[in-house]
Amino acid sequence: MPLIEIHMLEGRSDEQKRAVLDAVTEAVRDSLGAPRNTIRVWIQEFSSKEYMVAGQLYSDKK
Repeated sequence: MPLIEIHMLEGRSDEQKRAVLDAVTEAVRDSLGAPRNTIRVWIQEFSSKEYMVAGQLYSDKK
């Protein structure tokens, strides 16, 4: 059973999240031959105040 967790900044629409979940599911099915009903994909969102790049909070870059 493939388990795929996607980490990304919050702020995307439900439609965008659905599209990426569907695309990843299909990619795993196509590449591994795994049946769709065995593939688990979820999104873990975090705020820009909880993400740092090169020592700078992402929220400070805006």
